[in-house]
Amino acid sequence: MDMLVLVKGAGDLATGAAHKLHRCGFKVVMTEIPQPTVIRRTVSFAEAVYEGVQVVDGATARLVKSEVDAKAVLENSEIPVLIDPTAERSLRLKPDVVVDAVIAKQNTGTRIDDAPLVIALGPGFKAGQDAHAVVETQRGHDLGKVILDGCALPNTSVPGMIGGYARERLVRAPADGVFEPTAEIGSHVTQGQIVGYVGSNPVKVEIPGVLRGLLRDGLRVSKGMKIGDVDPRDHVEHCYSISDKARCIAGGVLEAVLWLGKKNGTI
Repeated sequence: MDMLVLVKGAGDLATGAAHKLHRCGFKVVMTEIPQPTVIRRTVSFAEAVYEGVQVVDGATARLVKSEVDAKAVLENSEIPVLIDPTAERSLRLKPDVVVDAVIAKQNTGTRIDDAPLVIALGPGFKAGQDAHAVVETQRGHDLGKVILDGCALPNTSVPGMIGGYARERLVRAPADGVFEPTAEIGSHVTQGQIVGYVGSNPVKVEIPGVLRGLLRDGLRVSKGMKIGDVDPRDHVEHCYSISDKARCIAGGVLEAVLWLGKKNGTI
């Protein structure tokens, strides 16, 4: 398929969408900021910014420096990742579809006229005004729903319930400073265990389980910032595969692309 999709953001939810579109034959380009602060690093194409290459569930993303390099990577059936916070350079590629998957809980610059079809994930966007469609990202009955009129549910700042835990799953920075981990993603943890430090301040988990996500070492954080994620279901293999939530949202993105693409003649 010759359609080009620009996915803004390369975190775990963006990666789920990009992965599904890539598998379905779309050409996919992704953007990121110079220092991504993703938590679920093992399943985020954003890691290509640091490592040069990132493989998630069999799909390869590769860091590129220019639009020309992006085209070369696409020809090799890989996903180029461009450091392009505003997507200004990436939009020069004239994508057929733009997917705003930054998950900033607000519109950081996406416009409905950025491409023939614009899709946005989560709250902060109004379908018909900021984008042609909005995909629901909040866990629950409507997760992955394609919204053509109105907005996604507002941000509650409360993570979805997993294994009977919600807020307790999150690991937050105890102070401002530079984060230095002492544990790795995939590690089994116990309640109260120290998984890193911000300066001299220990970072502790609240519940037992498997450390599903943890911020990269050496990054500066602010007090209260999310820097880790514990999964009480304790399945290590889940740390290395795209989540059920990301796959559901990705299904909504694919539905919106195919459905609206046929209606407006893009497909």
